[in-house]
Amino acid sequence: MTTETKLTPKVFLNKVLAGTAQGTIIALIPNAVLGAILKYFADIEIIQMIINAGLIFQIATPLIISALIAYQFGLTPAKMMIAGGAAFAGSGVIKFDAEVGGFIGKGTGDIINIMITASIAVLMLMWIDSKFGSVEIIALPIVVGVGAGLIGMLTYPYVTQITVAIGKVINNFTDFQPIVMSILIACSFAALIISPITTVAIGLAIQLNGVSAGAGAMGIAATTIVLVINSWKVNESGVTLAISLGGMKMMMPNLFKYPIILVPCLFTATISAIPVALLNISGTPQSAGFGLVGLVGPLASLDAGLNILYVALCWFVVPIVAGLFSKFLFEKVLKLYDSKVVFAYQG
Repeated sequence: MTTETKLTPKVFLNKVLAGTAQGTIIALIPNAVLGAILKYFADIEIIQMIINAGLIFQIATPLIISALIAYQFGLTPAKMMIAGGAAFAGSGVIKFDAEVGGFIGKGTGDIINIMITASIAVLMLMWIDSKFGSVEIIALPIVVGVGAGLIGMLTYPYVTQITVAIGKVINNFTDFQPIVMSILIACSFAALIISPITTVAIGLAIQLNGVSAGAGAMGIAATTIVLVINSWKVNESGVTLAISLGGMKMMMPNLFKYPIILVPCLFTATISAIPVALLNISGTPQSAGFGLVGLVGPLASLDAGLNILYVALCWFVVPIVAGLFSKFLFEKVLKLYDSKVVFAYQG
């Protein structure tokens, strides 16, 4: 990993985004895939153990993301793990519970705060460099690992308010007429799924339910399909497969570099959201942030009473047709972008 390029703020941000994109897919895919498939066989002990292993692996999200961010800057393996430990401490994934008298791990932590804490740790490590000399192995974990981790713990309550604020805005959409509400919520989730914001956290925080939850999941489904369609001939098959399995956040660097990719996503989400209101496609707070990942969105609407034919039509046929049309309209007709450029994986 070379570090010869001048480290401008833009280069620094791109490296942080690249590490975050890689780390997110590595950390989240196992539980997203295995949890969805194996949950129907959870009564078998070994299957439940596999599910638990995926959940525990997911808790390591801050560690994985931060270590890969540090890797982008060419840091040594030891320093990568120090940065990872700092972000793990500051991410909020582990919290002390007074009732149980111990620490409880849950979820993934706040991705924005992970990025902030990892960035602080990396900057500290680069500034300190080899100043600690022979005591580096002792001093760096204390100064950077605990120090940056403490900063992350202090910023965490404030950074999480970003998610809360976005959630409140989305929650206001539920006051609109059903079709307008579905479109606004779907478009919001369609954009958020390729941002550092966690859609699952928003769905749970504001307790999206019924049609509003279905709309959120449909927005994520729309973006997934658009990304798969445009990645198909542009990226390696592994990248496209990862996106289809739930790795939409891999495209975060693309979003920051080429915001135009939101246009086909929002268009497809708008079209796909209309049947949500017309057919009363519903979901739960737990399904709102997943979309097609593990078929969580479609299965939730099926459980809510949607006909199986409508499930196939609304969750797959409509978004795919809309996604293909958006590619034709915005790339071929209006020539707003070249998919070979804006959808090429930047990680």
